[in-house]
Amino acid sequence: MFASPTETGIAPSGTLLGLLQRGRGDGWLHALAAPRAEAVAALEHCVLHDPRPDWQLERRSLYYARLYLELGADLGPIAEHLFHPDDAARGDEERTGLALSVLGHLATYGRGQALRLLRDYAVRGTNWPWALDELAVRDTDAGLRPLGPRILDRFPRTAEGDAALTDAVRDSFEPRPWRVWSEDPDRPAQRERLTAALERGDFDRWQRQLRPSGPRPGWSVASVLAWAEDGYAQTPRQWREAPAARCLGAVAGPEDRPALLAAAGGGHPAARAAALRHLAERGDARALALVESAVAAPDPDVRRAALTAFSRMDGARTLDQARHWATRGDELGITAAALLARRGTATDAPRVLAALHRAVCVRGADSRELRPLVEGVGRLCVTAAAPVLRHLYRETPSSQLRGHAARALAATDPGFASGLAVECLWDCEEETRLLGAECVSTGDRRALARMRRLASDPAEQAGVRSVVRGRLAPGAAG
Repeated sequence: MFASPTETGIAPSGTLLGLLQRGRGDGWLHALAAPRAEAVAALEHCVLHDPRPDWQLERRSLYYARLYLELGADLGPIAEHLFHPDDAARGDEERTGLALSVLGHLATYGRGQALRLLRDYAVRGTNWPWALDELAVRDTDAGLRPLGPRILDRFPRTAEGDAALTDAVRDSFEPRPWRVWSEDPDRPAQRERLTAALERGDFDRWQRQLRPSGPRPGWSVASVLAWAEDGYAQTPRQWREAPAARCLGAVAGPEDRPALLAAAGGGHPAARAAALRHLAERGDARALALVESAVAAPDPDVRRAALTAFSRMDGARTLDQARHWATRGDELGITAAALLARRGTATDAPRVLAALHRAVCVRGADSRELRPLVEGVGRLCVTAAAPVLRHLYRETPSSQLRGHAARALAATDPGFASGLAVECLWDCEEETRLLGAECVSTGDRRALARMRRLASDPAEQAGVRSVVRGRLAPGAAG
């Protein structure tokens, strides 16, 4: 009935490896029931070969760290991975980021070896800023101070080295280590160098605020469109569609409409995108026709901008057009269905459900178009969507999409509280664990035991612990 997932290195969902790669609660439970060697091998594979479709958005580190503790897994393979020769050849964060985050959580749980590995990698590894950020929120001042001289050795005492040091200090996600080193009383030369770098970083930020590069008061519509075109011509390209549209909202008057219509109807891609978005956000009478024309343009940037502009439109006329376009099998049809999912009424439920089925069948369980449709069938309480939502929950490699499917199931599936809500308590995503804690039936002994553990877990998010404690309180509804 459904298309198979795209080949991404993700194992089938019915296997232990596939469950752990997806970060599903069942993966955690199956790992504890499996032979230890098999479970440890699958866990190590996940940590050393990041399975996340979007490593910047999805969470796995706490999920894997907790499992390392439960299985008593050795950290030797992580150390070998971090200090492999590939670390110098491949400087990308994706290779080591997940392993470093797992070590950070293990350090929070008191694994001394994890803290030592982070310190060692911070002074020897290529992705040292990530390791330093992990240490910043977990290590003591006494533990951080000895690392200062070795970190500063990365920056030679030259003009280029000082500039690189200033950039590193200014752009650090967690500034605490730099502050600790700049205040170290036993290393005056280090204090002097870092104090200067901190001051230069503050001065750089101040200068940027004084010299904004965007539009200024007095600009015209033509100036804003020219600014959008200038960004398009730069290397790397700066796509200024959204900020240019906001500026047009501030400078454009009724007398500028002919020029905006002309720009939105053709011409330079950047100017066309900005003008089209401006007209769409203001519900111009010609906006829908311009969107339909731009969707057929040969330039992919223009097509994408047209879909974005249409997705931001509102009003009865827009919804009527969306109902007409939602039956299309192209990108405009998917965007129209997503608009109905967000803003439609109960009468649009069949259209949204049909679009969801079509997207899953044609594009699989991991396509980016699924999220608004999944949210839509939940918002509209489409009970007939429960089977496809359960399929997405089990199959998608995206833990974010699984969380949205779970929330939609909570609204559409009467059996959710005693079924998948239990599994959600072990999920890798905080929001999904929170949903499980809110919805699960406390008559399930596994659920009660898990909630008691989450309530006392120092690494669990405060929102989850608060809900769990409320559910466990005497007299709370089950």
